[in-house]
Formats: sequence, C-alpha cells, structure tokens
Amino acid sequence: MIEARRLHILRAVADHRTVTAAAAALYLTPSAVSQQLAALEQETGHRLVERSARGVRLTAAGDILLTHANAVLAQLERAESELAAYGSGEAGTVTVAAFATGIGLVVAPALTALARTAPGIRVHVQDAEGDASLLMVLDRQVDVAVAVEYRGAPGADDPRLTRVPLYAEPFDAVLPPGHRLAEAPQVALAELADDPWIGPYPGNPCHDVVVLACEYAGFQPRLEHTSDDFRAVVALASAAAGVALVPRSALRDMDLTGVVVRPVDEVAPTRRVFAAVRRGAEEHPLFRPVLAALREAAASQG
Repeated sequence: MIEARRLHILRAVADHRTVTAAAAALYLTPSAVSQQLAALEQETGHRLVERSARGVRLTAAGDILLTHANAVLAQLERAESELAAYGSGEAGTVTVAAFATGIGLVVAPALTALARTAPGIRVHVQDAEGDASLLMVLDRQVDVAVAVEYRGAPGADDPRLTRVPLYAEPFDAVLPPGHRLAEAPQVALAELADDPWIGPYPGNPCHDVVVLACEYAGFQPRLEHTSDDFRAVVALASAAAGVALVPRSALRDMDLTGVVVRPVDEVAPTRRVFAAVRRGAEEHPLFRPVLAALREAAASQG
C-alpha cells in the first residue's frame, strides 16, 4: 500500500530537484526524505529517482507515479474540503503569500471585506515573491498564493494547482527627466536599446517580463543596476542611472517628481496576477471566501 505522505515527498523532490531543498520545504531532514523515498521505491517495486551531481530527477517510473500522485493529493484536498464544509467551516485561519504590490492592491482590501462578510476567518499574510509563493502552496507552508505569471510558471492546466485570474496591468517606462524621449507621449522600447537599464534581479517574475519585452523589441537590455524594490528603481532613474519598466500599480502613491513616466508604445509588457490553491482545495469553506474576496478586490481596481 502506497502512503500518501510519501507521494507528497515525491512531489516535493520533483518540484525542488534536490533532496536537501525538498527536506527544507517540508521541515524534514534530508535523511528522512531519502528514507521515505527508499520506502516508496520498496512499496512500488521501482526505482523512482536518479541522483547526480546536479541534483535529483525522476525516472520514467517516477514520472508515472507523480502523475497519479497529483491526482491522489488533489482528491485528498477535496476530501478535506468536504469534511471542513460538513463541520461548518465558518471559523479558522488561512495563510496567504503575496508579493508586496499585490498585498497593497488586492490582499489588504480583501481582508477589509472579509472582516465584514466572514468575521470568523483569520487571514495571516506573508510577503513572498510571485514565483516563491507557488512552491509555498505546494509544500503546504501557506494555503493561498497571489502570484505573477512568469517564464516557467505552472500553467492553468497544471494538475497540482487551481488558478484564479485576478488582474493584468501594463508596465510603464520610467525615464530620467532629461532623457531624450522625456517629451514623447509614448515610448517605443526599441528606442531604449542603447540605454543603461535598472531592473529586478533574475528570478523575480518582473525580471522575466522586462527581458522578454526587450527581446521582443529586438535587443537585450543592459542591466547595470538591480533591485527588487521599485521605489529604489525609481530613485535610481531619478539619479539618471538608467531607464526602467515598472508595473503601473507599483507607481501608485510614489513620489515621481524626479522622473518621467510614459506608457509603452504598441503592445505594452504586462504583469498577469492570479491566486492559486492546491488543486481540490478551491471549494474548502475557508479558502472559498478568501478567493472570492481577492477576485472582488481585483475587480474593484478595474
């Protein structure tokens, strides 16, 4: 008989690609993870993982089992949801991981609404970048992620997650006040090919958006300054350190007197934001009101 907790460990190893990283995410020791993988291999009669200097990857048998593991774990989430509904589910705690701008734009307004509509639900919020929050959901560190679409993000058909679209917003060009395009009503990215750039670190979903937009315009941006804090990005632009692309919502309530902000000509790069829970958990009586409140908060921004 295959134990469900071992399936969860197998999925974590597949997600994190090393035993050490999977163990840290699951709050286990690496030796405990290795023991559980060995027990799972004994239960199934197949070698499930292969180790190398670069980490761990699943064998063909491991890939087959992972497909079934995703279905089994989703069904267990549904069972927990139905049991929670049976027990009323009117009170409890939900943990939400979201990036800073998302917290201000949709999570905080959702908390205000939930205080009126579902006062028995307590929400704990953790600041996490849009890519990290999805793994936190899969590792059961949090219940809900507010995440950003990025290169390599789990798709809408991913068997591990259920996604709820929230909002999409364009990136605007941020220029020093004396920039040659400061008087233009709109900025074509190709005209910024020779400028120094300021942007997020690699790994930040917004870094992918900026780089892909520039590549689509025909050039690789010369990133001379990096920061994940958009206030720092704007401050550097005001010091004529370079140009940048910044999500429009991140510019709200900022002091922009030292920079020029212009929309991007033609198709603007876009940040697409969604909420995600483990597949099967979307009908949980505690999670459902939180997802609804996030949707309503996002809709009110439109």
